[in-house]
Amino acid sequence: MNKFWVRKALKIAVIVTVAINLFGFAIMQLWNWLMPAIFGLKAITFLQALGLLLLSKILFGGFHRHGGGGRGWRRHMEARWATMSEEEREKFRAGMRGRRGCGFGRRWDPPAEQTTV
Repeated sequence: MNKFWVRKALKIAVIVTVAINLFGFAIMQLWNWLMPAIFGLKAITFLQALGLLLLSKILFGGFHRHGGGGRGWRRHMEARWATMSEEEREKFRAGMRGRRGCGFGRRWDPPAEQTTV
């Protein structure tokens, strides 16, 4: 079982290294193709392109985990909604009303109450 994790970690390390190099090369090529012609800037080296990649990741992407969180969050909220009392639900709704004006993300609509007849 231990060999499995070592192989998996090695594969991930290789994939990450290749991806970083490809993105760095792409940034370098795009910069050297566009920026000198458009803005009169100097060409950059590969290491400078990697620095730009890291800087853009810090400024725009952060270092949080991506993928698969959307559906899990919705299920989590539906489970919490099911266990809330009516007073807690109204308090939650009031808090969410104050956040709608920010314009980011989708509005979360709680699941419709199911009534059995």
